[in-house]
Amino acid sequence: MHTPAQVRHFTVDAESTGQRLDNYLLRELKGVPKTHIYRIIRSGEVRVNKGRASADTRVQAGDVLRVPPIRLSERAELKQTQPAAPAREFPVLFEDAALLAIDKPAGVAVHGGSGVSFGVIEQVRRARPGAPLLELVHRLDRETSGILLIAKKRSALKALQDQFRERETGKTYLALVQGQWPANKKVLDQPLRKYLQPDGERRVRVTSADDPEGMRSITLVKVLGSMAVPMPDGAPPQPYSLLAVTIKTGRTHQIRVHLASAGHPIAGDDKYGHFDTNKALQKHGLKRMFLHAWKLSVTHPVTQEKLQLQTPLPPELHDWCHVSRLID
Repeated sequence: MHTPAQVRHFTVDAESTGQRLDNYLLRELKGVPKTHIYRIIRSGEVRVNKGRASADTRVQAGDVLRVPPIRLSERAELKQTQPAAPAREFPVLFEDAALLAIDKPAGVAVHGGSGVSFGVIEQVRRARPGAPLLELVHRLDRETSGILLIAKKRSALKALQDQFRERETGKTYLALVQGQWPANKKVLDQPLRKYLQPDGERRVRVTSADDPEGMRSITLVKVLGSMAVPMPDGAPPQPYSLLAVTIKTGRTHQIRVHLASAGHPIAGDDKYGHFDTNKALQKHGLKRMFLHAWKLSVTHPVTQEKLQLQTPLPPELHDWCHVSRLID
């Protein structure tokens, strides 16, 4: 038996001021597929103060949203009533009333979607049911570990996202790449563009400077050290370089694509690396991509003080390659 669908109205609170309409509805209409939310926005069935609005419309405190009747199947209704994610806390690097910085492990998506039922943000919200707001400030790839920021106030979210957009943050990663990285190759300034593979998977590639869909992308590279990785089956050891990689732009897969296009893919990268090499590394004990969000500097959204965050390599990477002597 289906629950009768009814028109619903939402009044935007002060903490939600400035949020995109699509993100606001995704939060309020838990269990409703993302594709359906975008469809009712595009069709004009969602009204903001009785007028049509687009997905990127910024809602303001006091706005009244009208949402059309949404019918869910029994399966979707059942899913909606069940906890979507188990409660989980992650190691805290910094926390106050405005901001939470955690150390994200590899293998966990930052949010649900694209075949993933839940991610870090859903688990943290479940662990902290009394928190009025918990929103991702930025993203990390699923297989990347390291520093992840979560805003606890709408004003902090906007201020921090503005910093990321205006390139006012400092973001440095540790990456182990195949081969001997040339010490004089310090700046990668190549535009990137997204594309879809025939199977529908999203990928990114380097493109030409005159490509209208290309986005300028700048990556700075510093060599921290090198090592020879033993290969299985009696093959000779292969050289690898440990890099400190600072990104001046935050494009999707930027580090992975820039390093791979330079001929030095990240160890264990299953999208842009070499299949046979990754298989050999797995036999030698490397079970994940060697990319770690190491350092992050931001201006605190309330105090305006410089916040310098750092987290060491997780044990599975540190113990695998014994690089502690390279990263004092």
